[in-house]
Amino acid sequence: MKINAKDILEGNIRSLAKAITLIESKKNEHKDAASNLLEELTPHSGKSIRIGISGVPGVGKSTFIEAFGLFLISQGHRVSVLAVDPSSPISGGSILGDKTRMEKLSQNENAYIRPTPTDGSLGGVSKRTKEAIILCESAGFDITLVETVGVGQSEYEVSNMVDFFLVLMVPSAGDELQGIKKGIIEISDLLVINKADGDLLNLAKISQQGYENALHIMSKKSEWVTKVLTCSALHSEGMEEIWKSIKEFQDIQKKNKLWDEKRKQQNLKWFESLLTENLLQHIQSNPVLDLELKKTKQNILNHQSFVPIAVKALLSKVFTDS
Repeated sequence: MKINAKDILEGNIRSLAKAITLIESKKNEHKDAASNLLEELTPHSGKSIRIGISGVPGVGKSTFIEAFGLFLISQGHRVSVLAVDPSSPISGGSILGDKTRMEKLSQNENAYIRPTPTDGSLGGVSKRTKEAIILCESAGFDITLVETVGVGQSEYEVSNMVDFFLVLMVPSAGDELQGIKKGIIEISDLLVINKADGDLLNLAKISQQGYENALHIMSKKSEWVTKVLTCSALHSEGMEEIWKSIKEFQDIQKKNKLWDEKRKQQNLKWFESLLTENLLQHIQSNPVLDLELKKTKQNILNHQSFVPIAVKALLSKVFTDS
């Protein structure tokens, strides 16, 4: 699969799509080509604002992303959307229906939507989301939206690869407000209550006050106080205020020299993740080590090996046989 980096830098969407397919490929013959392409394009990336968007099923993520994406384009931006779909742990298949749910945005020449299966990756994000962000930035998209499946761990995974983390909420009240996860509050930069229209408008305002009270008690961020806003994605209302908050956050982070530092730390986490992945692939590609890996797993299942000792023994063989 030959892909010219120059075509991507010129904004060729077909080449961008092929490049993301290349980095997602599991074929060994594609790995070197993907690595070489990323090495060539990485110096041209990093100029976009990376925004993570999460929320429980039914909160209206796709509707929100379409409304927000179209608003950003109206402000002169080019928007890429990496919409991560859950893969079935049984069949490996995924829905990949985001383009049909974001019909107007997908047809806009200044937008690119890429549905990506998690492929069994823990945390509800694709193993190659970080690389896909680099490719989209290289193609000239200055805002990247990363949608997660909202399965708990996904929020933490995505927060480690974006600049700004937005959590969508539904209007709720009473005991439901007590169910907000403390961890999500700690990593979120903005809470947005969607569906603030019609009969739900008053409930959305009550929810906003409730979440603001919770944030006042729980939030510990000194340089940025997480805000709670309302919006109606269905009617494209509230998008300007959300964008204003994101830009305000960016200004504060850059002023305090935290913007670049966060990206540096994210690169370290990316390195550690790839190191772990490649170590396992090295073991599985070596017939002797792979057999040892399978024996070790079976011993663990049969309660014949203590996990920490099994890991130490296997790693000892890896570095002895390498």
